[in-house]
Amino acid sequence: MFGLIGSRLLQAIPVLMVVGFIAFALFAFVGDPVAILLGQDHTEAQRIALVHQLGLDQPFYVQYVRFMWAGLHGDFGISYRLAQPVGSLLADRLPATLELAVTASVLAFAIGIPMGVYTGIHRDSLLSRVFMTGSLVGVSLPTFLLGILLILCFSVGLGWLPSFGRGPVVHVGSWWTTGLTSWAGIRALILPGITLGLFQMTLIMRLVRAEMLEVLRTDYIKFARARGLTGRSINFGHALKNTLVPVITIVGLQFGGIVGFSLVTETVFQWPGMGLLLVQSVAVADIPVMSAYLLLVALVFLLINLIVDLLYYAVDPRLRIRR
Repeated sequence: MFGLIGSRLLQAIPVLMVVGFIAFALFAFVGDPVAILLGQDHTEAQRIALVHQLGLDQPFYVQYVRFMWAGLHGDFGISYRLAQPVGSLLADRLPATLELAVTASVLAFAIGIPMGVYTGIHRDSLLSRVFMTGSLVGVSLPTFLLGILLILCFSVGLGWLPSFGRGPVVHVGSWWTTGLTSWAGIRALILPGITLGLFQMTLIMRLVRAEMLEVLRTDYIKFARARGLTGRSINFGHALKNTLVPVITIVGLQFGGIVGFSLVTETVFQWPGMGLLLVQSVAVADIPVMSAYLLLVALVFLLINLIVDLLYYAVDPRLRIRR
């Protein structure tokens, strides 16, 4: 187990180096940070001094090495737009994004798996057909359109839920914030959580259904029925357990996608997370924020892949024996 963790961590180093190089190369020649920081009215001496201060007069490879070395120490530079450290900006926005991502993933996992099991066991029932028809809508409907429709229905039309913002938050510890301690914060989380989690929920449901249909046709399930085991024991103790490996893969990767690409939902609902910060930074070519965001997303995916590999060993005993 520790050997697996060590090998995955060693593999993560070149991945982060490549991602850092791509991020820095993509954004190094985008926009003019000096003009953004100084504005239109500045002297040539001020421009030269700022260029030297930012290290923009150095060769490309020197700038890249300095960027990665500073990133290893948690220093991603100063935001051109807000004139604040990028690390503190991302740390302030990270709790909101993780809270939204975890909520969407829990909704997708808690609803998608039971629906997938039901549609796999009762594939010819009317309710199963309704679930499958609804899943097509969830897979096909764009995220921004779904968010706008939910706002139009539940915020503008019915007035039940807020249409934007995170609501009141409470500080937990030195930097973590949460809105789950108040009903207003929970209400503000409902619409963006559903918007972000609907696609994942329908994807998990269809995956579990397909895996259940395949597993229920195998010989060991037929043998379990011949032994007189109950339907609950067969469906949940044998069939469902053998469908969890691909489900864990999808859930893990989708959680990384939720964290990394929640910018559409955060923009629609003006959710104060990292995605909204990225959208605002792209508009003014805030290079340090964009580069640090890509590195953070890569780190999230690497950690999730490690957790998924460990869950494989917990779910599938054949992997433990083979190891």
